[in-house]
Amino acid sequence: MEIKAIRTEADYLAALQEVSVLIGLDPAVDSAEGERLDVLGTLVQAYEARHHAIDPPDPIDAIKFRMEQSGMTVKDLVPYIGPLNRVYEVLSGKRSLSLSMIRRLSDGLHIPAAILIRASDAVEA
Repeated sequence: MEIKAIRTEADYLAALQEVSVLIGLDPAVDSAEGERLDVLGTLVQAYEARHHAIDPPDPIDAIKFRMEQSGMTVKDLVPYIGPLNRVYEVLSGKRSLSLSMIRRLSDGLHIPAAILIRASDAVEA
C-alpha cells in the first residue's frame, strides 16, 4: 500500500477520485482497501483543513437553520431570546445576542456557543 502525501491541488483531486472509487467498493474495515480508504480519508481531511477551511456560520444563520431543521416558528424562540419584538430584532440583525440569550440558545437548541458568540455579519453592517 503505497500512499504519498497530498501537497498540491492535483494530488488532492487524485486522492478524492481514489477515495470515491474505494467508497463505491464498500470494503471491509480490516481489508487492504479498507485500510487504504482510512489512510487516504485522513490525508484528504488534513489537506482540506489546511487549504479549504470553512468559516463557521453566522450566528443568525445558525439559529434560522436550526429553526428550519426543527420546524420552529419565530414564536418558539421567545423562551430563548425574550419577547417577540426582541426575537424579530435579533433575527433581522438589529440587535446582538446577549450572553444569557447565547446560553439559552446553546442549551435549548444545541447550537455551539462558539458559533453564537461570533458577531453577526448583519449586526456589523
